[in-house]
This record gives sequence, structure tokens and C-alpha cells, in this order.
Amino acid sequence: MSKTSSDKVHSAIIERIMTGELRPGDVLNEIPLAEAFGLSRTPVREALHRLNVLGLTERGARRAFVVKRMDMSAMHDLFESVAEMEGLVSGMAADRMTASERQTLTAIVMRGESAEADYGEANADFHAAIQRGAHNAVLAALLHDLSLRTLPWRVGQFRARRARIETSRSEHRAILEAILARRGDDAAQLMRAHVAASFAGILDMMG
Repeated sequence: MSKTSSDKVHSAIIERIMTGELRPGDVLNEIPLAEAFGLSRTPVREALHRLNVLGLTERGARRAFVVKRMDMSAMHDLFESVAEMEGLVSGMAADRMTASERQTLTAIVMRGESAEADYGEANADFHAAIQRGAHNAVLAALLHDLSLRTLPWRVGQFRARRARIETSRSEHRAILEAILARRGDDAAQLMRAHVAASFAGILDMMG
């Protein structure tokens, strides 16, 4: 029961980070969370520790967990690593994606074009589909963990800079075109540039 409850809290907090409801520096207090989920503090504490291992939380004042903050140097290293790995899997996906996976990726890009779409969610789905399409479980797992750490900032940029959504859509279309044409080198280069543009947008947002 405890493990199932912990999973529920763990997933819910990640979802709130993805939607921007929780932002870097926000306190994750065990007692209010336990009350909100109708649980004891034990599964909540387990979930917070798991998020800490993932690099999504850190200890703040009075040892309470908070959504992780980063200095510029650490953020640069994180996004540089994500850019290189995402570029790698994008090149692999261009060669390895099945016809069905290509159709799914196309549908995700089209959904992201809609004015009614939750673009943060569409963006996350786009990157996840490419990771799956590379058909390398080890790389996918490593990149999934790294990408989770970027969530608070990637989501925040779309809310703070609406113009970034339009440039991101254009970048997604270019990456999709390269993948559909099986141009692996182009897909890799475009994805690295896409992640670099996200990082630049985040720096602008924070500046």
C-alpha cells in the first residue's frame, strides 16, 4: 500500500512541476501534502526522497524539501548534457522509427500547433516520442532522468515568454521533417539547436 501511495504522490508532484503549478524554490511540506492526498506522512516522505534522488528537489530552510533551484553554471551543464543526448537519440530515431511511430510524432507536432493545446504537455510528448523512437532503452532511461531535471524551467519559459512557443513550434516542424526524411545528422543538429534555444529562452526569462 505504501509503495502505491508513494508512486501516486511522486507522479502528482512531477505533473505539477510539468504544468508550472510548482516552481523552483516552492516548498514541498509533508503535512499539507499528506492531508491533500489523504495519506500518512510516510508515503509522502518516500516520494519526496525519490524526487530528491532524481534531482527535482533539494533541502531548503529547516530541512524542508523545495523544488530544486540551480545556479547558472549547473544549469548550463545540465542543458548542455541534455542537448547532446537529445541530439544523439534524434539522429537514431530518424533511422529507427517505425511507420507508426512517425505517424504518432507527426500527430503530436500537429496537436502542438493548435491554439487550444497545452504546449508544455505537447512539447514533453514530442521529446518523449523521439526518445522512444531511438529504440535504445539505456539512452532513453538516462535521458528521461536528465530531462526531468529541466522540467521546471522548460515549462516556465512557455508561460513567461509566449513568443517562445512559436519559435519552438517551428523548431519541432524542422526536426519532424528531418526525421521523416531519415536525415539523421540534420535531426541531431536541429535538436541540439532546439535545446540550446530553450536554454537561451530560460536565461532571458530569468534575467
